[in-house]
Formats: sequence, structure tokens, C-alpha cells
Amino acid sequence: MRLNRVIATAAASVLAATGLVACSSDSADNAAGDNGDDQVVRIGTTDSDQKAWSVFVDKAKEEGIDLELVPFTEYTPVNPALAENQIDVNKFQHILYLAQYEASSGEDLRIVGSAEINTLGLFWKDHDSLDGIEGQKVAIPNDPSNQGRAINVLVQAGLVKVKDGADKLNPTPADIDKEGSKVEVTPVDASQTPTAYNQGDPAIINNNWLSRAGIDASTAVASDDPNSELAEPYINIFAVRAEDIDNPTYEKLVEIWQTPEVTEALNEDSNGTAVQVQKSKEDLNKILDRLVEESK
Repeated sequence: MRLNRVIATAAASVLAATGLVACSSDSADNAAGDNGDDQVVRIGTTDSDQKAWSVFVDKAKEEGIDLELVPFTEYTPVNPALAENQIDVNKFQHILYLAQYEASSGEDLRIVGSAEINTLGLFWKDHDSLDGIEGQKVAIPNDPSNQGRAINVLVQAGLVKVKDGADKLNPTPADIDKEGSKVEVTPVDASQTPTAYNQGDPAIINNNWLSRAGIDASTAVASDDPNSELAEPYINIFAVRAEDIDNPTYEKLVEIWQTPEVTEALNEDSNGTAVQVQKSKEDLNKILDRLVEESK
């Protein structure tokens, strides 16, 4: 899942969009490789058609891991499929999404490793810097998954100040200190952010709409810092069941995803907005646990 994905409203019981989730349930044996053959790992994702996945599968095969991609067309079934042992690993979501799922479901999925974060950028037509932006109206997406992060992009750029006591990780427009800010924030539907951009207004535009609008990601005049604490909830991750947290095969998959070959393909897929993040699983799960508590 990329950083800008929202929690879908479709029923979590809809698993059979692909018809590929009717597998045996002995996950531990499936990845054990006791018979000397390649180890088979069923991994669920929502973007298996991207180049990074084909490179990933080939690299895993070189390491003796046979990846069976289980594609989903919606987000909501993927974590339940993992919890119910229908897949072994999933890689489609950021930490915040998993935290919200766990807070609402009571499941205990864990993070075995980090992947990429897709930076969220501020775009201003015919400008290559923030010079002259003071006093401008900045369009931001108004959906729950992107709005708080968009405000934090402006916070990191020194354009917006939030009030004391506001939710640091997920501020709302009501949390903005207008007198202490340099720009005015205008929440709009995410699909309208490219329109605002084309009309000359600065706009926070997520990756999906960048590609549809033909906007070059490299033209962003500001973006969030992947190493900032404010960006931590949006790190994409590999999730497993709690009992598999130390499975060496799954840890190896994380290493393979971080290889130069997969990273290069990932950058092609993301129009250059993907940045690989390397954090220990201990740190990742601390972030998860904190976000779960905040989401309850």
C-alpha cells in the first residue's frame, strides 16, 4: 500500500476478488523448506502488477524463496487474510493503516521489517522554490489519510504552525494557528488538487493524482522528510502474524526488497517519490504499538 491510501469501506469479508486465497493453513511448514525444495511464501499485496514486484520475485527465487503473489483489489481483506492464515506475509500498507486495523479488530499482527515511504509533495506551477509563497492559498487533500500528513508537510516547510495541544501526527485544519502561519490552507477533494495547481495555486498532491495529471514528481517545491518523526506512520511495512516475527525467511524478504535492483524498479513505479527506509523491527513495532493506542 502506498502512503496515501485510505482505509476502504468495503466489507472485510470480501477475500475472493482474485480467487487465489484458498490455500492451506500450515504457514510455518510452508516456509520451512524442510524437503530441500525452494521455500514457498504466499504474500498478499494490492499492486502486484508493478515492476518492483516482478524484480522482487526474481531476486527471491535466487535466494531459494518461491514467492506466490496473492493479489487483492481492495485493502480491507488483506489483513484479515493474514490473520486467518490464508497468506503468510503482506506488503501493501503503512504503519498507521495497520495500527487502525488492529485498534478496531483486536488482532495482533506485527511488523517484520520496513520498506519504502512515498514522499508527499507541495507543487506550485511555474515555480521551483517557496519564494513568494507567503499569503498564498494552498490546496490540500481533505481525506483522513492525507489531510493531517499534508498539513505536516507545510509544518516541516515552515509555512504552517499548529496550535499547542494539537494532535502532532494527525492535525486538522481546525488545529492550524492562522496568525502564526504564512499560508492559508484550503482542504479540497484529493481529485481537485491538480485543478488548483493548474489554476496557479500551490497544492499538496498525492502520487495517484500526480500521475493522472501528468505532473512530474521532481518539480515539488517541498515535501515531507522521510526521516522525520512526523513521517513515521507512513512507512510501508511487511506484516506477519505475531508468532512469525522472528521467521528468518520473512526477514530475508525484507532484505531483498531493500536491494538496489528492487529499489531502482520501485523508483520507476513511483515516479521517483519512493525512499527506502531502514528501521529495526523493534523500532517499527514500538511505533505500531504507540499508534494502536492513539487509534483506540
